[in-house]
Amino acid sequence: MNKFKIDFGKFKVDLKLLGDLFFLTGAGLSMYYLVSHLLNEGAMGDNSVKAKEARKKSSNVLKRIQAVNPELKNIVFTEYEKSLLNCLVTPEDISVTFDDIGGLTNIIDDLRESVILPLTEPDLFATHSSLIQSPKGVLFHGPPGCGKTMLAKAIAKESGAFFLSLRMSTIMDKWYGESNKIVDAVFSLANKLQPCIIFIDEIDSFLRDRSSSDHEVSAMLKAEFMTLWDGLVSNGRIMVMGATNRQNDIDAAFLRRLPKKFAIGRPDASQRRSILNKILKETTVDPVDFDMDYIVTHTQGLSGSDLKELCREAALNAMREYIRKNFKNGKKVELATNDAVRPLKTGDFFAEKAQIPSSTID
Repeated sequence: MNKFKIDFGKFKVDLKLLGDLFFLTGAGLSMYYLVSHLLNEGAMGDNSVKAKEARKKSSNVLKRIQAVNPELKNIVFTEYEKSLLNCLVTPEDISVTFDDIGGLTNIIDDLRESVILPLTEPDLFATHSSLIQSPKGVLFHGPPGCGKTMLAKAIAKESGAFFLSLRMSTIMDKWYGESNKIVDAVFSLANKLQPCIIFIDEIDSFLRDRSSSDHEVSAMLKAEFMTLWDGLVSNGRIMVMGATNRQNDIDAAFLRRLPKKFAIGRPDASQRRSILNKILKETTVDPVDFDMDYIVTHTQGLSGSDLKELCREAALNAMREYIRKNFKNGKKVELATNDAVRPLKTGDFFAEKAQIPSSTID
């Protein structure tokens, strides 16, 4: 039998109809909760633990910059702009200066004259203000580990500009149209905080060559970024800065908007000497058995990052000798000597464990 009916006097109950009603009610409730969950997940006011932590961090950053810059207390920030405050680095939080960068004296002098002074002293160039302004775009290109990101941070520190460091994960959003709003917030936030540097490391991954095969979202995002970049009204006090080791992958339209280009190559002998002197300035070296000339000669092809790693391994070699003499199984030996860690010797830089299999050597 397909139908079951129960007779309660005047009332008859169709069990099949009742079951269908329960099923439809359950399906409707399930759909309601599913849609509500999806909408809440995508909303800016998401109540997840991750979102709460992000909002709390943004609030702390905002309070800190307003304490240092009281004029910002009267500025209203949108929710999208507040979400980007996690990417903001204040000049006070940057520890890198031009004095920490070795071997790039000529580039640093050019940056001071053509980038920093127009950014910080616009009145100085009032006579030729229509021609001389801080450029809207600066590009550092060259092999990895040669100081491109350090230069960008040092510019922000020396100029007193806010440093907005962007990553693709910051800009991209799974909800259609949200990425465009975030890009718009990048420039509106920079305009409120000027002077401000918008820094994109590995810029080729974001502003690469456009083609007809690009995804619609990616194409719209690049077009939005380009439009907002062209529409900057900041008297030269907002700058987009990028770093890359694949300059040829950047779209020509974006390269045109990066008029100041600095090639940061692998250091030559004099530059390596300067870099090593800065790295070892607080390190004790052996007055007899330390030959800087020998180290400089035998590190040809290494980048600044490689040289720093080489010095770190050399210091570890000296530490290993001290540890093996004074410690056993992680505990200090009772009869251990109280000698200090010995100074670095030339051999420490070329011991087996100090060798760096660098992929950047030509």
